[in-house]
Amino acid sequence: GEEGADILMVKPAMSYLDLVREVKDATNLPLAVYSVSGEYAMVKAASEKGWIDEEKIFCEMAVSAFRAGADMYITYYAKELARFIREGRIG
Repeated sequence: GEEGADILMVKPAMSYLDLVREVKDATNLPLAVYSVSGEYAMVKAASEKGWIDEEKIFCEMAVSAFRAGADMYITYYAKELARFIREGRIG
């Protein structure tokens, strides 16, 4: 039989949101976006220095991925995002 992909993935998420849109427009397959460890480390470091609001930034990162066309968002902030969604803080 013919084999193919069940899900497509774009990573890193933040740097390739333009490709997320292009892939989404070119296929009907579910599209996952992976926010890699370097993105997580960058947010953590900037937050620890007081340069950014960590919660606002990781929420904005997730929202931008979904806005670009992601069906799934894989992130080290998954538990926090799930809690915020349940609490109605984002979504």
